[in-house]
This record gives sequence, structure tokens and C-alpha cells, in this order.
Amino acid sequence: MSQAAIANRLDRPVDDAADHVLGPGRAQITLVEYGSYACPHCRAANERIAEIRDQLGERVRYVFRHRPLTDSDIALRAAELVERARTAEQFWDAHVKLMTRSQVLTEDDLEAVARDLGLAEQAPDQAAQEAQQAAARVESDIESSHASGVRFTPTFFINERRYDGPWDESSFLDAMLGTLGHRFRTAALDFASWGPSAGILLLLATVLAIALTNSPLGPGFEAFWHREAALSFGDARFGMSLQHWVNDGLLTIFFLVVGLEIKREFTVGHLAGRRSAALPIAGAIGGMVVPALLYILVLPGGPWSHGWGVPMATDTAFAIAIIVMMGSRVPIELRIFLTAAAIVDDIGAIVVVALFYSGKLQLGYLIAALVLTGGLAALNRAHVYRVAPYALIGLALWACVHAGGLHATLAGVVLALFIPTRPPANLAALTAQANSIMLGEAAHGGEVLRHGPSTPALRALDAIHDRLESPADRLLRHAGARSSYLVLPLFALANAGVVIAPDVLEGRGMLVLAIAAGLVLGKPLGMLGAAALAVRLGVALKPAEYSWLQLAGASALAGIGFTMSLFIAGQAFTDPGDFAAAKIAVFAASIASALLGAGLLAAAARRFADRTA
Repeated sequence: MSQAAIANRLDRPVDDAADHVLGPGRAQITLVEYGSYACPHCRAANERIAEIRDQLGERVRYVFRHRPLTDSDIALRAAELVERARTAEQFWDAHVKLMTRSQVLTEDDLEAVARDLGLAEQAPDQAAQEAQQAAARVESDIESSHASGVRFTPTFFINERRYDGPWDESSFLDAMLGTLGHRFRTAALDFASWGPSAGILLLLATVLAIALTNSPLGPGFEAFWHREAALSFGDARFGMSLQHWVNDGLLTIFFLVVGLEIKREFTVGHLAGRRSAALPIAGAIGGMVVPALLYILVLPGGPWSHGWGVPMATDTAFAIAIIVMMGSRVPIELRIFLTAAAIVDDIGAIVVVALFYSGKLQLGYLIAALVLTGGLAALNRAHVYRVAPYALIGLALWACVHAGGLHATLAGVVLALFIPTRPPANLAALTAQANSIMLGEAAHGGEVLRHGPSTPALRALDAIHDRLESPADRLLRHAGARSSYLVLPLFALANAGVVIAPDVLEGRGMLVLAIAAGLVLGKPLGMLGAAALAVRLGVALKPAEYSWLQLAGASALAGIGFTMSLFIAGQAFTDPGDFAAAKIAVFAASIASALLGAGLLAAAARRFADRTA
């Protein structure tokens, strides 16, 4: 996939000599349409475009590029026909006629345009040459549409950025004129679509937390997170510090997303097939076991021995951000390996937290949690596809898990396992239903006091929208963004702050060494060694798209522990001084792992370039 398709950008700039352009080159707005003469939506949008051009005048430049409907012979022939126009004026006359002459594109329309272009009077040799050139021009536009990420017609690009909003005149104008709301939305979407964005935001939150902690505002910043926030109802009261609300409450959303990702990977993702799953599973297991063993080897006993789970975790956001920032030097298959391994790593972290870092168990609350889990299973078996019932039971489950002594965030994982998927939607039937509703509503658009679709129509359209996506996919799409751009940065703000002072590490050198050894050495040795062993035993197959050196680089990046390492450290070390030393160790080890992994990947890219030179 090209970078243009990933970034939703136009693959090549407008060329007045090669493109079909209406409007001056100095225009501040350039609107590019990929369309088809046989597409009813393109024909409807044509009227909106004309209205906008009339309203904006010389401020807008309109460009039409061909993207004939797939498997439509008449659409392809219409595009090639209009390309045989000898002048720009002839082209636009033919363009308008093909868009507006009839309700549906017909052979009569093509014959009428061919007569206007005088094609019947051409010599056979000239006609054949022009037809060949026209076909090449259309094919060039089709290739451009694929490179630009065009999936349907019409697709519009405003100043080289794909426009995914409504096609009505008001929405178009907001986008073209760059209203404040549209600019803010565009900037947010651009940032979210940038691969490293989640990692960058997490890094900024970490730096801010450390800076505030070591500034004159440090005591107030620390006190803020320890301030209690409580819920009360009559005599009943439940309260926790703000830090605990983040770690036990908001972080449940992160665990919910992790659970949904695990579910997706094992059903339709990279872990669905045995052969495709074997290598990342083996690597992840080695990448958890060896760091824990190294930690225990350095600290076989004593008050810090319980922290062996700290170097087991991988921070997916940071690791993937580095790979994305390295661009084409890293094969997409290697990113898939690291993502899948991180998913398995998350499973291991969840099990470790549940078994080894929970409090004193309260049997009554755990039985209640088990009953609520049965309720989730019953909703799933009854094919209840509304998210609200699951969310209500999930809140009760969170409270019971918290009171039962297990870490409350585990409720998010349990909830994710029962959020239902459903069979793929019949897109043809739903599209036909939506079209019939909209056409029916449009027929009443001119009635007095009629200001929009009727309530039954809106309900039907809502039902169609709900059916397009399973509850699990919809929740992952919405909760995933909140997890990456809200929950994890807040977690970093609440937990990453540490006082940088000479006495912080005093007497805790072995603790720092154990954590650093586990992350910087244990992760790559365990992951790479286990993957190599799996391949040697014939259990797994390494893709040819990446080398062992590149796999070593990805394994080193897995040593970036951060989020889950800090989370487990907070459970393992109750002494503030020990927790502060553990945080410094995680930070230092994560930086070292990032540099080591990026260096190995860069070296592998140079070696590949030397071989192919």
C-alpha cells in the first residue's frame, strides 16, 4: 500500500497540462473528484459541484479524474469516449452531457457525445490511435485512484486531502473555506492517522509528568493525584484517590481494548491460523519468561523479589511508533509480528496481574462477579447486540472484582470476551434499503414545515448503521481511540512523575539492574531465541520478507516496557522509594531498548541496500 493511501492524500498534484481543470491555477481551493459517468451518486453530486463553483467563483479550481465503476463496460467506454475530445471546451461539454442527459447512462448518451465529437468522420488509423491514447489516459487515472486510497465514487480531495464528509453544499463549503470547526477536525484526524501519534502523545505526557514533579509545582502536583474523589448515596460511600481512579477505573478501558484486540486477533486476525500465530506466540512467551528469569537471577530473594513481573511487559504504542517512523526500511510483515507478539504479551501480563498482583481475596464478591460473568455469557448466547446491557453489567462486574481483591481492570478483559460479534452485513440489501429511504424522504423535501428526514426514517437509518458493524468492532473503534489518546496519557501523568535526585537510587542499584537486565537483555534474547527455536523445531515459519537481524531489532524494541511495566511496578512495590527507583529503571531501560532496536533495524536496512546496490 502506498503512503498516499495510508495518509488519505492525493497521490500526485494537479497538472494543468495532464488533468481536466476548470478554474484558475492561482485558486486557493482545489477540488479533485474521482468519478464515473455511470455512477448515480456522481451524477447527483455534479449539481452540487456546479452550485459551489457558482458561489465561490475564481476561488475554486475543479479537477475531474476518471474512476469508472468496476466491471461496468459502459462506464469504461464513456470515460474513454470523453477522453477523445480535442479541446478542453469539448471535454467539458461532453462531461456535462454524460452527467445530465438522462437519468441513467445509456448507449444513446454515448452515441450523442460521439456525434458531438465528430468521431464518425475520423479515418480508421487516426481513430485507433486516439482510442489507444484515451484508454491509456483513463488507466492512468484509475491507477491514481488506487494510489490515493479511493474506494468508491465519487471521492473528493480538497487541497490534496481526501474529504470524507457529507456531499451537501453546506458541508462542502465548510470544508473548502476552512471553518474553525473543520480545521480542528481535520487536524485531529491527521494526527490520529499518523502511526506514531499515540506513542508521541504518551511520551509528551511522561515528559510533562517528570517536569512537573521536579519543578516548584511538584508537591502540589503530587498532592493533586492523591486527592480523594468519592461517590456517595445516602450512607453508602465509595472513594479512592484520583491516581487510583485512573489506575483502577480509567485503565479498565485500556484493558477492555486489549481484550477486544486479543479476541479479534484470535478470530480473524494474525493469530487465527496456527502457522501464522506460531512465531509471534513463541517469541512472546520467550520474551516474557527470560526477562522474569533474569530478574530472579539478579534478585533471588529479599523485599524486591516480587517485582519479577515488571520486565515482562511490552509497550505496543512506543514500539510500533518507532517502527512506523522508520518507514519503508522496516517490512510491514515485521510490524505484524511485533503487534501479534505484543497481543500475546498482553495476555501474559493480564494473567500475571490476576494471579500474582492482586490483594486479599473476598469470596462473596468474587462469587457475585462470577454470577455477573454468567449474565454476560447469557446476553451473548441470546444474541443481544446492544452494548448498553453489557456496559451496565460490566460496571457492576468492575465493582465486584475491585471489592473481591482482584485488580479491577480485569473486569475490562472479561467484558471484552463477551461483547458479541455477528455475521457480516449484507451490504447490497442494506444499501438498497438506505437508498429507498433517502429517495422517499427526498420526494417530500419541498413540503411546508418539512425541515429534514422524518423520525421513522431516522430510526431506520440508525438501525442500518448499527448493522454495518458488530458491537465488538464498534466498541473497539471508539474505545481504542479513547484508550490511546486519553486513558494512557492520563495514566502517564498520574504515574510517570519521579523526582530526579542523587539519593533516589541509593541502596537500590540491584533493583535497577534487575529491571534493566530483564528489559534490555532478557526481552531480545528471549523473543529472538524462542522464535529461532520454534523455526528450528518446525513449529513456526519465519517470513522471507524480513531477516533475522530485523527480527532481532524488533525483539529489542519489545524491551520498551513503560505502560504495563509501570502498572505492575505500582502493584509490586508499595514503598514510594522502591517505586521511584523502578520507574527510573523502566525509563532508562526503555530508552536503551528503543535505541538498540532502532540501531539494529537501521543496520539491517543498510545491509539490504548494500546487497541490492
